[in-house]
Amino acid sequence: MERFTPYLGGLAVLAMIVVLAMVSSRVSLRTAAPSTSHVFSTVVVVPRFSLPVAHLPPFASSSSETATSAPKIKHETPPAEPVRHASASLATAEGPAPAPLQSSVPLSPNTALNAVASELRNALVNILCYAPAGSKIHSISGSGVIISSQGIILTNAHVAQYFLLADQGVSCVVRTGSPARDAYTAEIAFISPAWVHANAAVLSEAAPSGTGEHDYAFLAISGSATEAPAAAPFPYLPLAAYPPQVGDAVVIGSYGAQFLQADQIEHSLFPTIVFGSIKDRYTFNEDTTDVISLGGSVAAQEGSSGGGVAEADGALVGTITTSTITGSTASRSLDAITASYVRGAFASETGKPLESLLTESTTTAVADFASDASALESVLLASLGS
Repeated sequence: MERFTPYLGGLAVLAMIVVLAMVSSRVSLRTAAPSTSHVFSTVVVVPRFSLPVAHLPPFASSSSETATSAPKIKHETPPAEPVRHASASLATAEGPAPAPLQSSVPLSPNTALNAVASELRNALVNILCYAPAGSKIHSISGSGVIISSQGIILTNAHVAQYFLLADQGVSCVVRTGSPARDAYTAEIAFISPAWVHANAAVLSEAAPSGTGEHDYAFLAISGSATEAPAAAPFPYLPLAAYPPQVGDAVVIGSYGAQFLQADQIEHSLFPTIVFGSIKDRYTFNEDTTDVISLGGSVAAQEGSSGGGVAEADGALVGTITTSTITGSTASRSLDAITASYVRGAFASETGKPLESLLTESTTTAVADFASDASALESVLLASLGS
């Protein structure tokens, strides 16, 4: 499958060079222009990619990965495989393997990035949702990152949609630690209505597809899942306000689980923290950096949907949405929608800046979205034939 189609693809060579130069000059970058060894175009038609989901057997407490697909601004050698999540141990994986046991954060030559890796790990959560036996949907395991001291979690809409089905017997828990253990309960503070309306069928599809557009949601920590109290302030990474740049060094964190069995996901799921850099950037529009490509790594696994991408300044610049899932992890392609895209999309859908959500109490945020959540639950139920 073609990963993208150039928007200006039939022009003469000279005209193309001129157009690319004009378009690339419009891209907003937070540092100096890239070297001449890279040509950046933002003119691309976003295709629809496969969203392969790792389904687990329906038992009392089960789990599975969720995946998504991301768009792209340009790719010189687009992969031909389907797209999905990230996670894992520190070794390239070719096929089923034992549970990855990563209990410590690896080190990078970049001292500042090492510190951010520890902060990302502390803010990283595993989201485990159990579907009732006999239902049309599957239990899933995904990732998320706490982005405010009050306990707002950024994740993907295709993960958070399960929280809309609490009245249908679906139960979700937010887990933390190494290995992941039950920590918090959470409720929907916002999920993109545009994504739900366009992707309601994803819940029951064996191999769903999408572009990653509007695939974001915010959960609010509402209580403790244990006897220990859950009280703010929570460890968090702030959401960046700027678009990242190709070549930026980053740290990637998630709870991937492609090579684990259901019982291992429940009892032996460890976070994966890897270092990398931004390889490419893509757009849903014309001149915005909406998706970043992170290339292949052990983070490119099922189950990493909602995982985080952070830079050395300590800001979260992206949330993982898609990854190819076949072949060695080193040969895969992991993608994330950018924090700047999430901010813009939220403002477009609500008419309010994201700070309005991040600064109000989580109780108020959940209450304010309750009627919308009920309406979106109805959309999902209609798709399921319920």
